[in-house]
Amino acid sequence: MQTLKKRDEIPVEFTWNLESIFPTNDDWEHDFQALQQRLPELEAIAGTLAQSGQVLLTVLRKRDELSQELERLYVYASMRKDEDTTNSTYQGMADRAVQLYVRFATVASYIEPEILALPPATLDQFVKETPELALYGQQLHDLNRKRAHIRSAEIEAILAAAGEMADAPGSVFTMIDNADLKLPTIKNETGEEVELTKGNYQLFIRSTNRQVRKDAFEGLHTTFLKQRNTIASTLGAQVKTDIFYTSQHHYNSCREHALARYNIPVSVYDNLIETVSGHIPLLNRYLKLRKRILQLDELHMYDLYVPIVEETREEVSYQQACDTVLAALAPLGQNYLDTLKQGFTRRWIDVYETSGKRGGAYSGGAYSTQPFILLNYQNNRDSMYTLAHELGHSLHSFYTRNYQPYQYGDYTIFVAEVASTLNEGLLTEHLLRKTSDRAVRLAILNHSLEGFRGTLFRQTMFAEFEQQIHSKAEQGEALTADSLSALYRALIEKYYGGETFIDELIDIEWARIPHFYSSFYVYQYATGISAASALVQQILHEGKPAVERYLKFLSSGSSDYSIELLKKAGVDMTSPEPVRQALQLFESHLSQMEDLMQ
Repeated sequence: MQTLKKRDEIPVEFTWNLESIFPTNDDWEHDFQALQQRLPELEAIAGTLAQSGQVLLTVLRKRDELSQELERLYVYASMRKDEDTTNSTYQGMADRAVQLYVRFATVASYIEPEILALPPATLDQFVKETPELALYGQQLHDLNRKRAHIRSAEIEAILAAAGEMADAPGSVFTMIDNADLKLPTIKNETGEEVELTKGNYQLFIRSTNRQVRKDAFEGLHTTFLKQRNTIASTLGAQVKTDIFYTSQHHYNSCREHALARYNIPVSVYDNLIETVSGHIPLLNRYLKLRKRILQLDELHMYDLYVPIVEETREEVSYQQACDTVLAALAPLGQNYLDTLKQGFTRRWIDVYETSGKRGGAYSGGAYSTQPFILLNYQNNRDSMYTLAHELGHSLHSFYTRNYQPYQYGDYTIFVAEVASTLNEGLLTEHLLRKTSDRAVRLAILNHSLEGFRGTLFRQTMFAEFEQQIHSKAEQGEALTADSLSALYRALIEKYYGGETFIDELIDIEWARIPHFYSSFYVYQYATGISAASALVQQILHEGKPAVERYLKFLSSGSSDYSIELLKKAGVDMTSPEPVRQALQLFESHLSQMEDLMQ
């Protein structure tokens, strides 16, 4: 049996360079203690903002200085913890960093209410008298946009301090989901009894043995069904929390409140659902192909994830993946490629799986650090796609931090998936151009189609469910296990009913989706893949002008509203057109697959 390597067995060039943040844990501890002692400096100047523009500037600079240092502390501790999740030292450091952040947020909570207590004419005068405040122009404009929704300093401090209680529904669900739920045993492909886990469920639901995936599906969902009333209570409590904050900040609906954070018009959400809903026959055309290739009389919910083409046996080494990604992203120009090479040579990436290392993948870092990427590379095409995806995030961060001041040195969640998904799109187009091998082309097309199904169609369905349950609760209706299951089943029938047998157990799937505790979040996956698909086509067809617009977008951070930044890049998300373009690309890849399967 192959065992995982220990971290000290991995060559240093395949590990990330966290020593560039803090050379030692002692250095981290020194800076942690120093920052902890400095928080009273920000607290001491509460109530002084109305004195002058210079005082306002001092407060904003102090807030940003402390916030920037807090980022470094948190990033180092959390990433060290992710290297070995069993290490109690780093668990403790990460917990302390989170606690310090909560304390900082509470201390700083007076700033926005005090600014908004100033008459607009006074604030304008402050900016005029203190030229350095021009740096904060976009922030102040954004704050003024929220003027009607920000409460007094005292109330905002209470709302900030209540943050941990507001997180309780999600925390309780996490404990149920990760610690308390005990899944049954099932028989694997060789007839051996194995314990079902959330990790191996992802393997079993893709099994070519239909009985295995059926047993896995039923085992998982039956377990959640037994907890249906408890989980309905946690999700109901999350929605009530959303309603509470919506009411306190004087918004008309929870959705409006959530989207207002980044100044996203509600019409963007409506356009997404309406446009995707209008193309459900296209999804069912794909499901029909899936049913035909799998030679099934009925396509069940547990048949949706098994690969419909035989996986190609080719291995993709990490070096091959790096070379292929570089070639695929060549349309983005030499500057982008040179930056990309820094990621490979300057230890941005923690490449291989090791004992105790956090699973999955992500891109991280702070404004004052290099980008970092956590991978668990597995020498296959999926891992190559993951590398391209995370490099998209990291290049976005690199450009933003190099071209924007700290105040705008990050980007919103609304645009976060654009750069990563665009890289995947360019990789797909590159691989399709470079191979005529039928099996490889089928595998690439299947990867693309599954990406669209899981991201554009499925996340839009989730977004529609979130909108419905919040609307019901806002109208005073109780969210019970029965009502949640009924709403969810109706949506499953809407999206999948044309070609799929709707198994009864799918009604409870809502109970296992953790994203529902980050309300009105998932729609951004669907808008992200839509924007990225549109940009890929522009880059491939227009060339340099589209590339220049895109690189400017990557370099813009949060210096303008996300909707406006995407418009400058060439994509208007207030229009249904980008979603339509993404669906057209889905149809193009579907047609190519249908032709290959003739």
